[in-house]
Amino acid sequence: VQLQASGGGLVQAGGSLRLSCAASGRTFSGYAMGWFRQAPGKEREIVAGINWGGGGIYYADSVKSRFTISRDDAKNTVYLQMNSLKPEDTALYYCAARSYHYSLESREYGYWGQGTLVTVSS
Repeated sequence: VQLQASGGGLVQAGGSLRLSCAASGRTFSGYAMGWFRQAPGKEREIVAGINWGGGGIYYADSVKSRFTISRDDAKNTVYLQMNSLKPEDTALYYCAARSYHYSLESREYGYWGQGTLVTVSS
């Protein structure tokens, strides 16, 4: 499956962005999706994950109540709605796919998008 992430940009603290990740190539509905981010000088970390069918969802503590992950299988797209953004949310955001159930470990995802940059100014 090929993944194309989009929606990043520059936003002031307290603002919102919605990231999209469009999938193509294989049946999207059978894949769990994850959003990861990597800030300069830091390791890649999971932000949110969603199981196939949307039955299970995970959020990192740092984004709970501010970010929402969702998927539209008819459009082969997963979204990350980001509200109340903080400067520490600044990072390159990646979407990733693996079969059925999300994982917190980036190494368990076989498919990755190219990343979209989110910059939050204070």
